[in-house]
Amino acid sequence: FLICIQDFSKAMSQAGSSQFQEVIRQELEYSMKVELDKILATAHSNEIEHTKKDLEGFKKLFHRFLQEKGPSVDWGKIQRPPEDSIQPYEKIKARGLPDNIASVLNKLVVVKLNGGLGTSMGCKGPKSLIGVRNENTFLDLTVQQIEHLNKSYNTDVPLVLMNSFNTDDDTKKILQKYSHSRVKIYTFNQSRYPRINKETLLPIAKDVSYSGENTECWYPPGHGDIYASFYNSGLLDNLIAEGKEYIFVSNIDNLGATVDLYILNHLMNPPNGKRCEFVMEVTNKTRADVKGGTLTQYENKLRLVEIAQVPKAHVDEFKSVSKFKIFNTNNLWIALSAIKRLQEKNAIDMEIIVNPKTLDGGLNVIQLETAVGAAIKSFENSLGINVPRSRFLPVKTTSDLLLVMSNLYSLNAGSLTMSEKREFPTVPLVKLGSSFTKVQDYLRRFESIPDMLELDHLTVSGDVTFGKNVSLKGTVIIIANHGDRIDIPAGALLENKIVSGNLRILDH
Repeated sequence: FLICIQDFSKAMSQAGSSQFQEVIRQELEYSMKVELDKILATAHSNEIEHTKKDLEGFKKLFHRFLQEKGPSVDWGKIQRPPEDSIQPYEKIKARGLPDNIASVLNKLVVVKLNGGLGTSMGCKGPKSLIGVRNENTFLDLTVQQIEHLNKSYNTDVPLVLMNSFNTDDDTKKILQKYSHSRVKIYTFNQSRYPRINKETLLPIAKDVSYSGENTECWYPPGHGDIYASFYNSGLLDNLIAEGKEYIFVSNIDNLGATVDLYILNHLMNPPNGKRCEFVMEVTNKTRADVKGGTLTQYENKLRLVEIAQVPKAHVDEFKSVSKFKIFNTNNLWIALSAIKRLQEKNAIDMEIIVNPKTLDGGLNVIQLETAVGAAIKSFENSLGINVPRSRFLPVKTTSDLLLVMSNLYSLNAGSLTMSEKREFPTVPLVKLGSSFTKVQDYLRRFESIPDMLELDHLTVSGDVTFGKNVSLKGTVIIIANHGDRIDIPAGALLENKIVSGNLRILDH
């Protein structure tokens, strides 16, 4: 009898706590609604419509954030994907190309995610406007690639840029220079959501403006926002009306993400007659990629699992290169009609990423975001394609920039290809220290980019500069201690060398 009473009181207290949590949730949602209404009331008449859409989208995300707690995957349900759900690229390439590849290409739209700023590399303005090769920016190279495609096949593949409120103005100014190129360029803006105070869970913005001191109050909510904002912009419907069927989406800083005709042909002319609505390009993990999201089978669907969703006890298992061999490159091929169908049914399900930030004044805020690849489970007949590593060439740091600027790659019609003189297909591991973090400092420290064809590993730390025509081979480690400076002289050959201490070559 005593046990029954204890069980009963325990059950009552649990019910009470869940009721209490529900009351708190409702209060938080109500407070949020009041604050958002106040913000909306400050909008000018020409801003009301899109501000309302943004805040509605944010409200939905906030509602889900309050409902969901803890890691969003049940580790016990994660299985390896079935063999045929991730196809090797070689198998898709072996099918060859049809004679009418131009008609297939005319069904394609290239979409580049262009919402990011170059702040992590010490640059102001959109990251896509950083010079990466022979003074060409990410955007220049993208336009050159598509222009080359349109000229070669006499096609009309358009480029669509998803900008954020951070990048829109600067990007639009630059686009004028492509007005005579053979590429139609469209832009649309992703949503603008309010950052929320970590303690109060209320927006830190007091009005709709996002300039001056209000710049830190707002953020673009991750690239998962593409589905809603593409649909809301009206561009999705326009492209469908023009006969376009697929988009190829990738990050604008991934220089390996070029249009692949074999993958496109596989989508348009599937061997089993059943078209895929969503294809994710994955590639084999190396030690550098252990945190990358991976494709798994979950409740009979292909699902992207990110490290943030993994229960703490299983993080090491998730990082294992032997168990989870592949990761998401964020090169995605998606059927336009499927985006429209799912968006209209409000059926695109993406996990919430909670991104904590500390603002300049020390205030802790959180951003609620989603990732474009997470929607894979909402689409029918999804597929992973295991592509060569060359299709994943992101430039996130100046260490990456050094690789793409070097003679490891040759540039042809906007596309970078690994030099045939490189004996092995992998790139060297490059780690440049904090003196190289900003692009302008990095450029100042290299009189010319070294010959890296035979380099395996490069680590540079401290105040180091490189003269002209330096060659690096094997493993090279250069460490200038605090207060020391190392100048690598012009024409130097460093092969399997460790250089430390102080080395100044004085000008005569």
